[in-house]
Amino acid sequence: MTKYIFFSGKGGVGKTTMASATAIFYATEGKKTLIVTTDPASNLADVFEQEIGHRITPIEGIAGLFAMEIDPDEATNEYKERIIGPFREIMPDDVIASLEEQFNSPCTTEMASFDRFVDFMEADGYDVVIFDTAPTGHTIRLLELPVDWSKHIEESAKGSGQTCLGPVQAIQESKDKYDQATALLKNPDRTTFVFVMRPEELSLYETLRASKELETIGVISGGLIINGILPKDVCEIEFFKKKYEAQQRVIERTKAAIDMPKQYMLLRDNEVKGVKALKSVAEELFNGKKPSFTIESEISGKKDDAVPIPGEIDDLWLPGKETKALFFTGKGGVGKTTVSCVAALYISQKGLKTLLVTTDPAAHIGEVLDKEVGSEPTQIASTLDAVMIDQDEAVRQYKEKILNDARGKYSDDMLAAMEEELNSPCTEEMAAFDRFAQFIESKDYDALVFDTAPTGHTLRLLDLPFDYAKQVEMMVAADEGMGVKEAAQERFKGIIDMLRDKNRTVFNLVLYPESTPIMESYRAMLDLKDAGIEAQLVIANMVLPVEISTNSFFKSRRRMQMRYLEETRGRFGLPVHQIPLMQDEVRGIEALGVLAGLLGA
Repeated sequence: MTKYIFFSGKGGVGKTTMASATAIFYATEGKKTLIVTTDPASNLADVFEQEIGHRITPIEGIAGLFAMEIDPDEATNEYKERIIGPFREIMPDDVIASLEEQFNSPCTTEMASFDRFVDFMEADGYDVVIFDTAPTGHTIRLLELPVDWSKHIEESAKGSGQTCLGPVQAIQESKDKYDQATALLKNPDRTTFVFVMRPEELSLYETLRASKELETIGVISGGLIINGILPKDVCEIEFFKKKYEAQQRVIERTKAAIDMPKQYMLLRDNEVKGVKALKSVAEELFNGKKPSFTIESEISGKKDDAVPIPGEIDDLWLPGKETKALFFTGKGGVGKTTVSCVAALYISQKGLKTLLVTTDPAAHIGEVLDKEVGSEPTQIASTLDAVMIDQDEAVRQYKEKILNDARGKYSDDMLAAMEEELNSPCTEEMAAFDRFAQFIESKDYDALVFDTAPTGHTLRLLDLPFDYAKQVEMMVAADEGMGVKEAAQERFKGIIDMLRDKNRTVFNLVLYPESTPIMESYRAMLDLKDAGIEAQLVIANMVLPVEISTNSFFKSRRRMQMRYLEETRGRFGLPVHQIPLMQDEVRGIEALGVLAGLLGA
C-alpha cells in the first residue's frame, strides 16, 4: 500500500531539500515516487532546477520520480467545475449561476487546495507520496481541515443544508474523502510525519509546539531531522566556535526534549540545488555519508568587497502626518520576525508610538522579544507595543461582532443562517483578516509594523480585501443586506487604497542571499505589483562579514552570497540593505537594539 511521508517545520529549515532528497532516495530504490508541495509559495521547481507547476511532471534524470506544485488558482477552478459540472445539463441557468456565486467565497481557494491535497492522500499509482508542506502554522491548519470540514458538512446537513461552498448534497462526497484522509493521517503504518529543524532555540521551540498540536488531532510525529549543523573542523575562529557550541547545546536539549528518531545533517559550503546536490544530501540522510567541502582553489566569483548600506531607511520607514504601515515578507526562515522586531524598535526609538503585529499562525514574536505577547497590545518599551493575531480569539470576536450587528436588523431565519455560516472553517481565515484590518485602520499609533506569514500566505492575506465584500454579500439576503454590503465595500476600498499608497505603506522584501529566497521574493514583488502594490526595499539578512570568512568553507559561502547580492540589486532594481550574520541568536531588546543601531549607520 502507498506510504505517505510529510515534511514540516519552521520556514527556512530545509524542508524542501530534505523532502526532495528523500524522494530521490526512494525513486533510486525502484519505488515509484511522487513529491507534492502544498506551499502556495512553492520552490520545488527551483530546487530541482526544472519546470514543474500544477501538473504531475517527471523529474529529469531520476527514473520513477514525479513532482507537482499545487497552484491555488488552478485548484480552485478544478474544484468548482467538479462540483458544478454534473449539474450543468440538468439544472436551469439561474440555479447554476447561483451555485457559481456561492463558490466565489474567499474560503473556496483554501478549500480547493486542500481538496487537491486530499486527492493525493488517496493516490494508488505510487509506492511513496511525499508532501513538502508550507511552514508549520499553515501545515497544522491544513491537517486540521479534514476534521473541521467533515464536522461542518455533517452539521449543515442537519440544518439549512447549505455550506459556504454550496449545498451539502453537492459536496457530500467530499465528507467521505475527508473522513478517509483523517484516518490515513492517524495511521502510523501508512503515514510518517517528519519534522525538520535547525539547531537553534526558535526552531526547537516551534518544533515542540507543533508536535504537541499534531498530537491533539491524533497525528504522531515519526522522525526529526536536525539540519544545518556547522562542521566542527571548519569552526576554528572564535565567532564560529561560539556558534558551533550554541548549536551543540540546542542539539543536547533537543535529545532530552523530543523522543523520536533523529538524524543530523551538516551545513554545506554552498547551496543545495539540482539533482546532483540532492543525491549528495540523500547519501548523507540515508547512508550517513558526510559531504566533502569545496577547496579554495576551485572557488570563483567576485572578491570580498563590502557593499555600502543605503541611506533611505528613515525616508522610507518614518511616518509623516499619517500613520505609516510597514510590511516585512519573504520566504520562511529568512529572519522576517527578527527584522520586523528590529524595525519596530528602531522606529520607536525615534519617539514614535509603534505597534508590532504578527499575522503568522506560527508566531514566535514573543520568543524574539523575550516577552510574552498576547492577542491584545502589550507594552514592550516606552513607545513600542506588540500584539499577535490569535486565531481562536479572532474567531470569537468576529462571530460576536457579526451577530451583534445583525440582531434587530434581520429576521430570525436570517440570523440562524448567518450563525450556521459562521460555524464554517472559512470563518477562521476571515476572522484573522478582520483583526488584521482593525490594526490597519487604527489611528492609535504613528507606525504599524507587520511581521507576516511566509510569502504565499501573505499574498493570500492581501488578496482578501478584494474578496471580503463578496463574502458579506452572500451572508445576507439582497433586500436586507445592501447597507452591510456597501459599508464593507467602502471599508475595504480604504484598506486597498492605503496598501497601494507608497507614502503610507512600505513593503519590505526580506531574504538571505541564496537562489531560492531571491526567486521567491522576486515572484512576490511581481504578484504585489499585479495588485497595484510596489515593493520599496530589499533586506538581505544573515550576510557573512568578510572578517570572519577566514577559511575555504566560509569564503565559499560568502562568495556565493556576494554573487547573489549582485544579482539581487540587478533583478529587483530596489535599494538593498544588508544585515550581518550575528554570533548569537538575536533575542531580547538589548540584542535587537544592536541591530537597530546598524540601521542608522
